[in-house]
Amino acid sequence: MGFTNGVPEYGLHDKLWPDEIARKFWKFFKAMIDNMLWEDLDYVIEGEAILPELVFKLINQHPKKIRIVFVGYTDIGVAEKVRLVKKFSDGENDWLTKESEDYINDHISNMVSYSNMIKKECDRYGLPYFDTSRDFLAGIDEATAYLMDEMT
Repeated sequence: MGFTNGVPEYGLHDKLWPDEIARKFWKFFKAMIDNMLWEDLDYVIEGEAILPELVFKLINQHPKKIRIVFVGYTDIGVAEKVRLVKKFSDGENDWLTKESEDYINDHISNMVSYSNMIKKECDRYGLPYFDTSRDFLAGIDEATAYLMDEMT
């Protein structure tokens, strides 16, 4: 949203698919990562607009300096995921549940498709992918444990 509202001329906005955002954002994002590596600073970056194919080269150039996991939900129906989103929403800070039913269903359907694409790309590049379809917190815990294990 910083790009959407701050530098609209970059053409980055929330109506694009995450892979479109990732490709448009990559030049800036890579420069940010390069600076973090040069400064030898630890950061945690979270976001859906990161593609395995784009970070793969960086990971190989900087082994043991960049750790990444991808998280998604490939093994769940849209109706079930919508139910879970609503069940665990705090309402106040959840932008998605403030949208129409059609929008929510469409968004979740798109994100299931996107998760499938990311999982395939992770398999292609040998990058870790954790699925949160059946047990969201367990998937997050597994991803966290993987990252923490990689740090030791």
